[in-house]
Amino acid sequence: MSPKDEKNLEQVLGKIAQADEPRRSVMQRMHEVILEAAPDLKPRIWYGMPGYAKSASSPVLVFFRNDELMSLGVSEKAALSPASGRGLLIPCAWFFDDLDDATEVRVAEIVRAAVA
Repeated sequence: MSPKDEKNLEQVLGKIAQADEPRRSVMQRMHEVILEAAPDLKPRIWYGMPGYAKSASSPVLVFFRNDELMSLGVSEKAALSPASGRGLLIPCAWFFDDLDDATEVRVAEIVRAAVA
């Protein structure tokens, strides 16, 4: 890992650590699920929250936010396609307040599709 990647990772982990429980644990697990699904992604702070890109200098593809509701999103730079059989809308964000096994599986699918 390059020094820049290490610094960016420290900043992301620091941002997660600033959150109050129980959100901190959920955010930490979301970070882990994203990196387990796409180990080559590089975390960095993007618009004040964790974002994940193929390199430190490439566009963020996946991110999550801790606002009034927590959300997972994919940027316009991700590999996106319309939801099959549901018109031309392209899903790009999902709210969550916790992670269970089924949600983690779905997050991993979203991440892998976004980086394809």
